[in-house]
Amino acid sequence: MKRTIVVIVLLLSLVLTPFQGDSKDAAMGSAWAVIDADTGRLLSGSNENLQLPIASLTKIWTAFTFLESGAAGGEITISAAAASAEGSSIYTQQGERMDSDALLYGLMLRSGNDAAFALAEHAGGSVDGFVDLMNEKAKLYGFERTTFKNPSGLHHDEHLSTAYETGLMLYFAMKNQEFRKIASTENFVYRKGDEVRSWRNKHRLIHTNKTVIAGKTGFTKAAGRTLVTYFEKDGKSLIVVTLNNGNDWNTHESLANETFSKYDLVTVAKKGEYKILPGVNGKLKRPIVLLLNKQEKDRVSHVVYIPRNQGKKGKGTWTVSLDNEVLITAELEIIK
Repeated sequence: MKRTIVVIVLLLSLVLTPFQGDSKDAAMGSAWAVIDADTGRLLSGSNENLQLPIASLTKIWTAFTFLESGAAGGEITISAAAASAEGSSIYTQQGERMDSDALLYGLMLRSGNDAAFALAEHAGGSVDGFVDLMNEKAKLYGFERTTFKNPSGLHHDEHLSTAYETGLMLYFAMKNQEFRKIASTENFVYRKGDEVRSWRNKHRLIHTNKTVIAGKTGFTKAAGRTLVTYFEKDGKSLIVVTLNNGNDWNTHESLANETFSKYDLVTVAKKGEYKILPGVNGKLKRPIVLLLNKQEKDRVSHVVYIPRNQGKKGKGTWTVSLDNEVLITAELEIIK
């Protein structure tokens, strides 16, 4: 395998910018994307950067924003507005007190709009305040074509995202261990006093396909059927998103199977010590492994960044790119 290694003796900060393609004809009204769940790289897609309604896939970002908001957990009192939220529900009652973790499970497993509004009011002080947090977080993570107008995904003409950025929502959210635990749950039982509630995950493939780890369903008349699925097989991880696809279950399995067969896990840098410059070595504590197809293996390049003015031991970074797109950055121990 050809490898290009460039050494830059500078202290630099790198920003990974999401792939931006040309929007296709909006009249088509549907889109899909497959991304590498380890790097966030777009592997394939159609209309993947076209802005479309995403319905309840919104709730991925609602849950992630709540979990990282710093809001206190514990009991949340259900307001009249939350209890009467339009659309899918976990059937909360005004004045009822429910644990925040239960509301998160109700949000992700049963797509409860009442849960979305209750969590939003608690963490944001108001629904509008929480939506501001969602949009601020979207900008922080580099989303350029995503705008939230509510925490549930109920239709609003300006509440839009893309297949690619929706896939990135799950990509980032799955790095949060509490979110991962919730989104991966098949069934959840909530007990409080004499009350017992049992919720089964609406994502059908979680129950029927052993390679499916997590996901979220969505539907409105305007958005059609929307679906995101997190697959793992033989060490490979993929996220598949479809927007406005009436055959989404079959499409997700077909896209995942096709991608798994085309891409291999390739060790592009073995762990161990490397000679970087005369008198300067670098040590990788772990190998760098990437999901690549046959055509991409020879187009990988490497850059080592070494900060100036370090002592005998310091830290640098080893960055791997494909066609000038940064895929992964690993820590490098500098030894002089």
